[in-house]
Amino acid sequence: MKLLVIDDDVNICELISLYFEKEGFEVKAAHDGADGMIAFRTFDPDIVLLDIMLPGKDGGQVCREIRKISSRPVVMITARGDVFDRVLGLELGADDYITKPFDMREVHARVKAVLRRYRNPPDAEGGIVRYDNLEINRPAYEVKVGGRRIAIPSKEFELLDFLASNPDRTFTRDQLLDKIWGFDYLGDSRTVDVHVKRLRSRLQGASDKWSIKTVWGVGYKFEVLE
Repeated sequence: MKLLVIDDDVNICELISLYFEKEGFEVKAAHDGADGMIAFRTFDPDIVLLDIMLPGKDGGQVCREIRKISSRPVVMITARGDVFDRVLGLELGADDYITKPFDMREVHARVKAVLRRYRNPPDAEGGIVRYDNLEINRPAYEVKVGGRRIAIPSKEFELLDFLASNPDRTFTRDQLLDKIWGFDYLGDSRTVDVHVKRLRSRLQGASDKWSIKTVWGVGYKFEVLE
């Protein structure tokens, strides 16, 4: 497995590199956004640890650029633990976030959990789910809208696949967190809201025969209209 660390703190990069190399990872480090994007294209990592505060091109810009070309998992690193930073990272397309200062055992556990979910999407052997102008291909891990493949991060894919595979059934935010992010996920229910918002944006105008509907006070469902 290949891990790319993009952080301007050389000591943190060395700490992460030493730890993950002992765990069998091949690790590459970059210390600013521009070099980070070059490394992403040339190193082709399985997962990225990305600091949100970078000189020049910041982590937010880097995450947006990665999401334009890849669905590889990205874990954001932030020096602040407030809600704004966490939600911002998720809105940008990150799969998880870690707050500094951190314990390397936690970082390792988060990376393994994200990689596990990325490599084993729910019911991946189940084939293809189809609705009007929508095709969710589990084995290929891709979504097509109107016959055209759209770029979609792993967590959004899993959320859409799960909801669409259970049409007209309402799930609470906690149920979705447990199913998609796992019982050991340390985030909160706003994570689900952020990903639903991004899914709706990607699927906007695709069809008037289905929608991701908010069930106020409860959660969300994939509603199939008559």
